[in-house]
Amino acid sequence: MKLVAAAKVRRAQEAVVNARPFSETLVEVLYNINEQLQTEDVDNPLTKVTPVKKAALVVVTGDRGLCGAFNNLIIKKAKARVRELKQLGREYTVISVGKKGNSYFLRRPYIPVDKFLEGSNLPTAKEAQAIADDVFSLFVSKEVDKVEFLYTKFVSLVKSDPVIHTLLPLSPKGEICDVNGVCVDAAEDEFFRLTTREGKLTVERDVIRTQTTEFSPILQFEQDPVQILDALLPLYLNSQILRALQESPSSELAARMSEMSNATDNAVELKKTLSRVYNRQRQAKITGEILEIVSEANALT
Repeated sequence: MKLVAAAKVRRAQEAVVNARPFSETLVEVLYNINEQLQTEDVDNPLTKVTPVKKAALVVVTGDRGLCGAFNNLIIKKAKARVRELKQLGREYTVISVGKKGNSYFLRRPYIPVDKFLEGSNLPTAKEAQAIADDVFSLFVSKEVDKVEFLYTKFVSLVKSDPVIHTLLPLSPKGEICDVNGVCVDAAEDEFFRLTTREGKLTVERDVIRTQTTEFSPILQFEQDPVQILDALLPLYLNSQILRALQESPSSELAARMSEMSNATDNAVELKKTLSRVYNRQRQAKITGEILEIVSEANALT
């Protein structure tokens, strides 16, 4: 299971990096459009910030176990965020993605859930679009004033961080922002390759920088920038959801790889311990039998 997870996490990372140029280029286009619209009064519902009365939490979990605390950590993060919203007197609703999260919320009917969605190890644009359509309708219809995305960000093969990012309203310049308003948008990815060195499994790390096209500061658009912005923002929303959905399986597979490695080490240690106990018991039994034979032989003589 460790080797299978290692092979799958490589494919999952490749999916993240392959989608990066499109997402980064889209950010550049959004930035240039917003630069031209700074002097205009543009009313776009996806970027409109309003006082938060109700929030939607999109919680992304895995579909399987045997991955350590991966699912528990993101669920704990969601529970902590729910407590914060309650303390602030805000309402909330949950959109659950993944079988583990679905089963958790189904056992707790007192938690309001707007929709249950299935996840997958290889997320597609179609799955991201299903989430985007749901949060788009909730936000535009003003049923919720904010949409937060809770998922596990891949850091390394031995570390993953449950994070919360504000999905809606979108940042005007196309950045990803956390709940504190700190905008982050990592353009560097680390690749981890499982290889052998001196007969032992080892991990090599490669840093890959995504190259994107540079736009001219005097870039001109044939269409009205407002029309382009209206068309690009839903597309950008979809791309950010897809990126997060791709990060989560990478974290899950890395956690499973680490957990199976620990399980193997524990099993080897347990085998050694049980072998020692067995040998001691066997030696004690043999010694006892020899003593009985000697005692009986002495009694006969």
